[in-house]
Amino acid sequence: MFTTCKPTLLVHSLSLLGVLSAFPAAAQSLNEVVVSASRSEQRSFDAPAAVQSVARETIQGAGPQVNLSESLGRVPGLTILDRQNYAQDLQVSIRGFGARSAFGIRGIRLLIDGIPATTPDGQGQGSSISLTSTDRIEVLRGPMALLYGNSSGGVIQAFSKAAPKEPELGYQYYVGSYGLHRADYQFGDTLGTVGIMADYSTFTIDGYRANSFTERKQFNTKIGFDASEQLHVNVVFNQFDMPLAQDPVGLTRTQLNRDPSQAGTNAISAGVRKVVLQNQLGSSATYTVDQERSFTGRAYYGTRENLQYQAAGNWIGLNRAYFGVGLQYNQRAVWSGTPVDWAAGYEFDRSREYRQAGSSPIGQKSGSPTRSEDNQSENSDLFAQGTALLSDVVSVSAGVRQSTVRFTSEDYYPVSSGNPDGTGNVSYQATNPVLGLTFHASDSLNLYANYGKGFETPTLAEMAYKLNPSNPASAPVGQFNTTLNASSSQHYELGAKWVPNASSRIDLALYQVNTVDELVAAKNTNGQIAYINAPGTSRTGWELSGSTQLTPHLSFNASASMIDASYSQRFTTNGVTIASGNKLPGIPQSSLFSELAWTSEATPAKASGLRLGVEMVQAGRIYANDLNTESADGRTVFNLSASQRWGVGKGALTLYGRLNNVSDEKYVGSVIVNQASSQFYEPGLPQNWTLGLSLNLPI
Repeated sequence: MFTTCKPTLLVHSLSLLGVLSAFPAAAQSLNEVVVSASRSEQRSFDAPAAVQSVARETIQGAGPQVNLSESLGRVPGLTILDRQNYAQDLQVSIRGFGARSAFGIRGIRLLIDGIPATTPDGQGQGSSISLTSTDRIEVLRGPMALLYGNSSGGVIQAFSKAAPKEPELGYQYYVGSYGLHRADYQFGDTLGTVGIMADYSTFTIDGYRANSFTERKQFNTKIGFDASEQLHVNVVFNQFDMPLAQDPVGLTRTQLNRDPSQAGTNAISAGVRKVVLQNQLGSSATYTVDQERSFTGRAYYGTRENLQYQAAGNWIGLNRAYFGVGLQYNQRAVWSGTPVDWAAGYEFDRSREYRQAGSSPIGQKSGSPTRSEDNQSENSDLFAQGTALLSDVVSVSAGVRQSTVRFTSEDYYPVSSGNPDGTGNVSYQATNPVLGLTFHASDSLNLYANYGKGFETPTLAEMAYKLNPSNPASAPVGQFNTTLNASSSQHYELGAKWVPNASSRIDLALYQVNTVDELVAAKNTNGQIAYINAPGTSRTGWELSGSTQLTPHLSFNASASMIDASYSQRFTTNGVTIASGNKLPGIPQSSLFSELAWTSEATPAKASGLRLGVEMVQAGRIYANDLNTESADGRTVFNLSASQRWGVGKGALTLYGRLNNVSDEKYVGSVIVNQASSQFYEPGLPQNWTLGLSLNLPI
C-alpha cells in the first residue's frame, strides 16, 4: 500500500529557526542579486517581496538537469510535482496557482533572459528552460508577481550563463535508473565585444512505468555584444525537439496498489504519446542613457508543433506561431528630496494556433480530421511600478498594470447538427494595482506588507471544450467556449527577512488570497476537459526558508510551507454539489525540504574537494478531486548526494552521484485533477540513482 510518515512540520520549522540563528560561523555571501521583484537589479534581501534565487551550483548538483523539480523543490511556496511523464510536463503551482493544470504550466509566468516563455493566454512549458545552460533561476511569489500581467500567480525567470572571457569547452554526461542517459556539450568565448554561449543536450529514458520512453534534444545559444558604448544587445535562440514521449497516463487506486509500474487503461493499445518541436528566436537590447536612466526593448518569434495521441483513440494536432515586443524605461531619480527607483513599459504578445483533431483507434491517424480551426490570443499591456525611500527606515512600493487579453476562434469544419459552429471571440480587461510598505528595522532585518489585485484568463486549451448541453455527464463537446469568465484575486502578504549573523538568513512570508470565478475542471474525459467558474476560493498559508554555514565545512539549508486552499462558496457542477470548505485538488497541504551538506574544503573555496549531502523532502496530503473523496497520502523521502571536484589546469573535472528515495518509499508523485475515469494517480519513483561527470576546459 502507499503510505507515509506524516510530517511534523511545525516542529521542524521551529527547529530550523533555532539552528539558523545559533551558529555565528564563517561568513558567506548573502548579497544575491535579483531583478524579478522591481524590474531592476537589487539585493534579494532588500526586495519587498517573497523571492528566491537558485544558483548554477545548486542546479548542477541537484541532478542531470532535465526537470525543474530537481533544483526548485527547495523554494517555499513553489510546488513541482514530478510526474515522470514527459508527455505532459511537470505540474507546477505557486501558492496553489497552476495546480488545476492537466498538462503544461498555467497561472505562472515563465521568462527566459527577459523573453516570455508563456503565451498571452497563460500557457507555458517548463521544458522550454534549458537547465544545462542556465546560470540562475528566480522565483517570485505574492502580490509583486501580479505586475507581470495575466496568469501571474507567480513568476519563474531563468537567466542563461554569460560568455566566458576566454574560449571554453564543457561536457556533461549522466546515466541513471530506468535507462536514463543525458549528454550535454557547451562552447563559450568572447571575441572583442561579442560573447557567445552555445549548448546542445540530449536526453533519453526508458521510464519506470510501461509506455514511458522519452527522447529529447535541445539547443540553446546566447550571443551578446556592444553595438556602441551605450547599447548592449543579446540574441537568444532555443530549439526544443521531442520526437517521442510516450504517455503512461494515470492509474486508478486499484491499479496503483496492484502494480504502480504499469501503464494506465488503453495507454499501450492506443499508442498514447506526444511529439513536440519548438523553435524560438528572441532579442533584447538595453540602451544606457546615463547611470540613472536606461531603456530596454525585446522582440521574439517562435513556432511550436504539437501532436498528441490520447487513450480514447483520438489525436490532437496544434501548430502554433507566436511573437511579441516590449519596451521598458528605468530610472533612478530624486523627487522632492525622496529617492525613487521606477520603471514603466508596454508589452504586446500574440499567439496563433491551428488546431486539428481526429480518430486514432490504434495510435495512428484514421480517416479525415473531425476538427479544424484557428485559435488566437493576444495581450496589450501597460505597466508602471516603483519604490520610494520615504525615510531611512521606511520605503513604499507601488505599481499598476492595465491588461487587455483577446481570444478569437475561426472554425473551418462544416457545421452540422452534430457539430455546431465553434467560431467566436471574447476579450478580457483588468487593471491590477499593487501596493507595499517596507520597514528597514536594521541592517539585518526587513519587514514588509503587500497588497495586490490579479486576474487570470482561461487558456486556449481550457476554452477548447464545453460541457455537452444535452448530456453534461457525457464527454465534453469539442467547441470553443467563450462563456468562461476570467478569475480575479485579492492578495495580502506580510513578510520578514532576517540575517541573524554573517552566515545565516531566514525569510518568512504569511499570505491570504481570495479569488472569484476561479476555473475548475468540470469534466475530464481522456484529456478532453471542460471547465467552469467556481464562485469563490480562499488560500491561507505561510512560507519559511533559511540557510546557514554551521562550520567552515558544514552547511544547512531548509524551507517549509503550509497552505489551506479551499472553496469558500458552495457550487454545483455536472449535477454534483461541491461543499464550501472542500480543499482545492492538486495542492499539497504542506511541504518541507532540508539539506545538510559537508565539504572537505572550507567555504568559499571551490577549486577542488569533496561534497556530501543528505536531503529530506516531505509533502502533505493532496486531494485529487473537488469532492475530496480521492486523495494521496503525504510522503517523506530521503536523498543522498556526493560530488568530487578536481582542478584540471585552468579547468575542472567534477563527478556526481545521487541516490534518491533511499528508503524505497512507495508514494504518489502527482494527481490528475478530476479525472473522469478515476485514473487520478501518477506514482513517484522508487529508489533510483544517477551518476554523472562534468568537464570544463579553457582552450
